[in-house]
Amino acid sequence: MEPLFFLAYAILGCVAGFAAGLLGIGGGMLLVPFMTALLTAQGLPLELVVHAAIATSMASIIFTSMSSVRAHHRKGAVRWDLVLSFSPGIVIGGLLAGGAVFAALRTGWLALVFAVFVGYSAVQMVANRKPKPSRQMPGPLGTGAAGAGIGFLSGLVGAGGGFVSVPFMLWCNVALHQAVGTSAALGFPIAVANTIGYVWSGMNATDLPPGMIGYVYWPALLVLLFFSVIFAPIGAKVAHKLPVPALKKVFAGLLFMLAIYMLYKASVAFNWFGNF
Repeated sequence: MEPLFFLAYAILGCVAGFAAGLLGIGGGMLLVPFMTALLTAQGLPLELVVHAAIATSMASIIFTSMSSVRAHHRKGAVRWDLVLSFSPGIVIGGLLAGGAVFAALRTGWLALVFAVFVGYSAVQMVANRKPKPSRQMPGPLGTGAAGAGIGFLSGLVGAGGGFVSVPFMLWCNVALHQAVGTSAALGFPIAVANTIGYVWSGMNATDLPPGMIGYVYWPALLVLLFFSVIFAPIGAKVAHKLPVPALKKVFAGLLFMLAIYMLYKASVAFNWFGNF
């Protein structure tokens, strides 16, 4: 790998790791657009660039989440009962997305639905509307079903699920710091299930370039891992020093940016503006 690309992946790893610790996200949605550009510049075949960006960013979440969750666990911010309830559904949803669906689903519709959902979640967070005091997390069956949706959607967009799981837990009256810490822990089963699917489905692809196992591009992954694991605990420490309103604004701002980006991707896929 050329030094310039090494530096770029190192910076991405720092940012993704910090975001994982701060906001309980895997960092995938931050990595994918930048990795797409870098892999294109490295000469990866165009038909593999997006697949490799998604799969590699998701594989990095396996280790980023482990580093982040240790810091949150020390603060008592991980609801392990919820992690156990979410995980079976997450594994099923992740295997379906990574192993079967994500390569075949039309990008435009996925991007549009994603943009609307994430934008709505951001508006709700900024509005600071309180959920009904009586609302609680559903039972194991309902939480498992929610986990399947989180794992499935995460697999299609290469993210750790925090953009869905945190708003869902807040809607169910889970405290914000606990929602962030628990989401960080959920990133591990999401990433493992989807990475297995990406590797398995990528094995059927022909003419993979050197450095790829399935759809995962390992040279970039190793650089991302080294730096993201260092910066994830730093983000987690900052999260527990920020007041809840400030953390909500940071998270809502990130959701708005993701919604705008996915809306742009939908416009490109549907060619809404023609040649303009």
